[in-house]
Amino acid sequence: MPDAPPDARALRPASQIERLRQRAGGAAVELALRGLAATARAHPRARAAFRSVAVERDVPYRPTGLAAHRLDVYRPRGARRGLPVLLHIHGGGFRILSKDTHWLMGLGFARAGMLVFNVNYRLAPEHPFPAAVEDVSAAYRWVVEHAASWGGDPSRLFVAGESAGANLTTALTCAASFERPEPFARAVFETGVVPRAAMPFCGLLQATGTGRFDVPPFVRDRLKVIERSYLGEAPPPFGTAFADPLAILESDATPARPLPPFFAPVGTADPIADDTLRLKAALDRRGVFCEAPLYEGEPHAFHAFVFRPAARRCWNDAHAFIDRVRNTR
Repeated sequence: MPDAPPDARALRPASQIERLRQRAGGAAVELALRGLAATARAHPRARAAFRSVAVERDVPYRPTGLAAHRLDVYRPRGARRGLPVLLHIHGGGFRILSKDTHWLMGLGFARAGMLVFNVNYRLAPEHPFPAAVEDVSAAYRWVVEHAASWGGDPSRLFVAGESAGANLTTALTCAASFERPEPFARAVFETGVVPRAAMPFCGLLQATGTGRFDVPPFVRDRLKVIERSYLGEAPPPFGTAFADPLAILESDATPARPLPPFFAPVGTADPIADDTLRLKAALDRRGVFCEAPLYEGEPHAFHAFVFRPAARRCWNDAHAFIDRVRNTR
């Protein structure tokens, strides 16, 4: 097990030049990704694919009226009841993007025959940790309670997400399996439902200590921003365990309920690929099945670029994994 990561608030304060560079870099990344998502959605193939999937948008899962507390429901048209259910959690470094930029994931999983709940959550730095975990925990409970009314089978619930969403996916899985004191974790545990499988794609699975990665300056800036903004200035209640779900799995803590199988794909050129390798090692040590395919030369979140052959292989591998485990007991 690696040494305990340094607390996020122990990082050297960013200089004014660093902050300006980091802010500019973050804005450029968000603008590029939002533009790419909008352009892809207008593609004729995407419009054709949506004809096989019914979408209901902006369903509230918490009664706050906030856009952050809404989700979209993707359901295969003409599907029977008893569909396997998937809760999808978008990435974006806990700071940017939304369910609307991640429509492709909802569409892709629904076309594989799943009832998909694609969820928003509150974003840092305005809402630092544990706001995102609190929200996805509330969404998990809501999906367990309401999936049947949409034709889903909550006993066959999958959780998936990429990057920051992979962190939150792993956190939810830990909350469902380990009996913990955090109120949001108890809310998940008390549903009595452990995910049929967890699917963290290219995850940042430990939000603290991002200096552990040997990466170029631009990427280092992004990781510093993520760590500082997500962890916030004040000590978070109940500590940072659920900001670092990988550390929970690397610990000697015994789960109250068996952990489910994991599917954790990553590209070999992903600068944070080491977190996925550590996840695989931790689960192997625990005797938990983890399929962690490596895609040679692929960058971070490569599976979103479905025009790439490796992305299509990844989606095929994900669907094959779902087919293998969704009917197991």
